[in-house]
Amino acid sequence: MKTKAQISRIKTNIMSICALLCFASLSAYAEKQVVGVSPWGAKDEIGRLNLMTPASRTKVLAKINGDTIYDLSVEYFIGMPSWQAAGDPRYQIWMTHTPHGTLVDDPLSVGAKKNQHISYSGAAISMYTHTGTHIDALNHFGLNGKIWNGFSAEQHLGDRGWTVTGAEKIPPIIARGVLLDIPAAKNLDMLGNGYRITRQDLIDAQHKQKIEIQKGDVALIRTGRMKLYENAAAYMESPPGLGMAAARYLVEERGVMIVGADNLSFETFPSEFEDNYIPLHTYLLAQHGVPILELVNLEELSRDAVYAFAFIGSSLKLRGSDAAPIRPIAIPLRE
Repeated sequence: MKTKAQISRIKTNIMSICALLCFASLSAYAEKQVVGVSPWGAKDEIGRLNLMTPASRTKVLAKINGDTIYDLSVEYFIGMPSWQAAGDPRYQIWMTHTPHGTLVDDPLSVGAKKNQHISYSGAAISMYTHTGTHIDALNHFGLNGKIWNGFSAEQHLGDRGWTVTGAEKIPPIIARGVLLDIPAAKNLDMLGNGYRITRQDLIDAQHKQKIEIQKGDVALIRTGRMKLYENAAAYMESPPGLGMAAARYLVEERGVMIVGADNLSFETFPSEFEDNYIPLHTYLLAQHGVPILELVNLEELSRDAVYAFAFIGSSLKLRGSDAAPIRPIAIPLRE
């Protein structure tokens, strides 16, 4: 029987080996940052969304328990958290028509009597396509002038957006979803500023939740950051996110179809690599054709310990766009 000291040394050695393997894996990744070629053919524009089939959708829908439906989207409002680092526009909403304004202006020339009787309100919005709960299309980030499947900006990017892999190509999504509640697995309310989620964190969460990620899943990572959503400055300050080893685990070892999280930019900063300031986005979108969901509200799923569910969502068909708002729902699965 081994002593505590021997067991401790064994654990230390295992951790050292894992660290070396992780370092070697990251080093290998850094050396081969090139766009992926789709196994679904030269014309493929949706990447791993091809894993979704009539059979896979039917299998998920056959197991749903409709007693509770969880809305995974956030509200849009002036002052909401949004990506500002590159100077993109904030969310804005303004009234184009108000009951009193319509009475004064009579824009439809129907007269004062009808305008007093009929109250007319209308509004317009303006925002960056990556505002609120949204899905990144595969053209969002590329490498060396090309995006997923070798499509080049020179040939496929016009003044009205991309002619390939635009948000309009994203099909309605029906798949098995899994929540990986990292703070809960660590007995925390939320992860600390700048915390980089590890491969082991994902494994530990599965063990604690008694759940296993399967090929074709929508894997949603909770950092707890959504608790701060009403306070934009706090929500956006040095958010936690996924590390590269964790992303590679989800994609290369578990075969997920989509990844998502409750933070602003999925990954955390600064980058792990000197030559790539946003490595997870290029790895997921450009190299592996994996769409990314951001600002997903996972608090109610966490509260009720719902870890496996039908993920159902459909984004706006914004032609040529690099992202689109989405309002996904989660419906728990029967055992």
